[in-house]
Amino acid sequence: MTTPFPFTAVVGQDDLRLALLLNAVSPAVGGVLVRGEKGTAKSTAVRALSALLPEVTVVPGCRFSCDPAQPDPACPDGPHEPGNGTARPARMVELPVGASEDRLVGALDIERALAEGVKAFEPGLLADAHRGILYVDEVNLLHDHLVDLLLDAAAMGASYVEREGVSVRHAAKFLLVGTMNPEEGELRPQLLDRFGLTVEVTASREPDQRVEVVRRRLAYDDDPGGFAGRWADEEASVRQRIVAARELLPSVRLGDGALRQIAATCAAFEVDGMRADIVMARTATALAAWAGRTEVLAEDVRQAALLALPHRRRRNPFDAPGLDEDKLDQTLEEFSGEDDEDPDPDGPGGGGGSPEPDAGDSGPQGGDTGARPEAGEDGEPQPSGAGEQQPVRASEPFRTKVLSVPGIGEGASGRRSRARTEHGRTTGARRPRGALTKLHLAATVQAAAPHQRARGRSGRGLVVRRDDLRQATREGREGNLVLFVVDASGSMAARQRMSAVKGAVLSLLLDAYQRRDKVGLVTFRGSAADVALPPTSSVDAAAARLESLPTGGRTPLAAGLLKAHDVLRVERLRDPARRALVVVVTDGRATGGPEPVALAGRAARLFAAEGVASVVVDCESGPVRLWLAGQLAGELGGTAVTLDELRADSIAGLVKDVQRRAA
Repeated sequence: MTTPFPFTAVVGQDDLRLALLLNAVSPAVGGVLVRGEKGTAKSTAVRALSALLPEVTVVPGCRFSCDPAQPDPACPDGPHEPGNGTARPARMVELPVGASEDRLVGALDIERALAEGVKAFEPGLLADAHRGILYVDEVNLLHDHLVDLLLDAAAMGASYVEREGVSVRHAAKFLLVGTMNPEEGELRPQLLDRFGLTVEVTASREPDQRVEVVRRRLAYDDDPGGFAGRWADEEASVRQRIVAARELLPSVRLGDGALRQIAATCAAFEVDGMRADIVMARTATALAAWAGRTEVLAEDVRQAALLALPHRRRRNPFDAPGLDEDKLDQTLEEFSGEDDEDPDPDGPGGGGGSPEPDAGDSGPQGGDTGARPEAGEDGEPQPSGAGEQQPVRASEPFRTKVLSVPGIGEGASGRRSRARTEHGRTTGARRPRGALTKLHLAATVQAAAPHQRARGRSGRGLVVRRDDLRQATREGREGNLVLFVVDASGSMAARQRMSAVKGAVLSLLLDAYQRRDKVGLVTFRGSAADVALPPTSSVDAAAARLESLPTGGRTPLAAGLLKAHDVLRVERLRDPARRALVVVVTDGRATGGPEPVALAGRAARLFAAEGVASVVVDCESGPVRLWLAGQLAGELGGTAVTLDELRADSIAGLVKDVQRRAA
C-alpha cells in the first residue's frame, strides 16, 4: 500500500487545509470543493486527510459500514442487533470521472432476481464511502448521470438501486470532496451548492516557499516511509486536536448575535435559498471548536463567510467566485450589536451580481451595398480596411433557440442533440455486449418464453438463462462541440452592432454551458484567422476571450472557415464520438486576397461535403440587405438565422434541428 504524503507536510495552502480540517471536525458542514490551477497540491492534501480522521466502529461483516450503536434497519446485510463493533480506519473512496452507474451505486444480479426472486446485490462506491470521504478528482468533468446520483444520495443520505421492480436501499452518508481546474469547465449549479465550502488555491510566487515545496516532494519520492515517519508527531498532534474539537463541538454556543451576522451576510450577498445560512452556522461553530472555544465570535463568522459563500453568490456562470471583503466587514460591523438590539430586518443592500452590460442589442440602421465587398460601419462611416478598433462590451445576453445536430449520435452525455445513451427513454432492445446494465424485461421474457417446456419448467418461476437477457436501448441527449467562427473585421466594427454580436455569442455560450458542450472560438479579421480558444469545456474561458476580442480590418472569410475546418479535423482524432456544430457569426461579406468570394464558397463546401452541421448567424443590418449570410449557409449545407430569430421568444420560427444537405 502506498504511503500517503503527510497532511502536515503540505506547504502553505492554509485555507485548503483549514476547510478540510473543519469538515473533519464537523462532517455536517457538507464537504469541500477545491478549485485551482494544476500542480497546487489539491489531490495531495485531500488524500492525506483520511489518515487524520478518527476510526469508525462498524458492525462486523457488514458491507455497508453500519454503526453498531444505531444499525440501519433497512441494511441489505441486516438486520443487525445492537452490540459491540469493530474499529477500522475511516475510508477515502475515489470516484473516477469515467465510472459507470453500477460502479457508483452498485448492481443487482438481474438473472438471479428473475429466476430465484432473491436480491443479490453487489455494493458500489457509495456504500464504500458511507461514514467516510467520497473524493472526486476533476469533479467538473463528471458525467451528468453520475452527478444526478450524487445529488440524490447527498440529499437523502441513502442510495437506491431499482431495476424492473426489484429495489435495494442502503445508507450513504459521506463527506463529499471535489477538486477541479476551472479552465476545464464549471460545475452544474445544483452540485456546486451541495459543497459546503469552497477554496481557491494557487501556487505560491515566493521563491523560498517554492523551494521548500520541491525539497519536501523530492524527499518524499526518495523515501515515502521515512519522510512520513519524520512527520508522525505532527500528524498525531493534529489527529488529537480533531478528536478534542469533535468532543467540544456539542458545547459550542451560537448566540443570536452571531446568527444575525450570518443572516445579514447571506442577505447582503444575495445568495439563493437558506443552505448558505445553515452551512455558515455549522462552519462558524466548527471554527470555534477547532480554536478550543465554546463561543462563536465575529471572526468565526467572517472566516465562515469566506469559505461558504464565494461559490454561492455567482449570479450566472461567467461571474468569478469571490467576496468583496470590504462589504463583508461593513456588514459584520453593522450587525455586531448585542443580542437584544433590534437590527434592520432588511439587512444592507448590495449586489453580488455581475456589472450591468452596455445597453442595446440591435445595431443602428444603415444600408449595405455590393456583393461581399468591404463596407463601412452601419450608421457610422468607416474607411475600407480600417485598422483595429478597441473591444466593446457585449450586450445583455438572452435565452436562445435550441440549435442541435441532426441524426442520432453516441457522444458524451449532455443536453443538446439526440443520442444513444445509458439514460433516457427506452426505444428498443438488443443482446447485451458485456455486462448487463439496463434490462428490457418484456424482451427478456419474450426471449425466454418459447423454451420453458424444453427447460423442464415445473413451478411458477420463469426459467431464465443468460442468452435470454436483453439490454434496453435508450435515447437521451449528448453534448456537442460547438465551434464559433466569429467575423471580427471592419464591416462588423460599428460599436452597437458588435455589442449585439458579442451579446448573441455570449447567449449561445450560456446555452452551451447549460447543455454541457465543449466550445471553441475561431476569429477572423485583417488577413488571417486565429484560434482564439481551442476546444475546451471551459465556457468561462470562451466568454473571457470574446469580451476582449478586437475588431477591424478586412474580412478573410475563407481563412476563418479553413481554420475552423482544421480545428474540427484535429478534434475528431481526439474525440471521434463527439459531433460538431459550427456556428458562423458574420454578415457574409468576404474581402481581401484574390477571388475572396469564390475561395470562401469552396471553403464552405468542405463542410457540406463532410456533413458537418452548421448555422450562420446573419449579422447584417439596415433597410437594404444583401442576404449574403444566407448564401453562405446554403454553401455550408446549413441554416441561416438573424439575430432576432436567434431569440427563444422571437415571433419568427426557427427549426430546432439544423438542416443537413442530402448526401
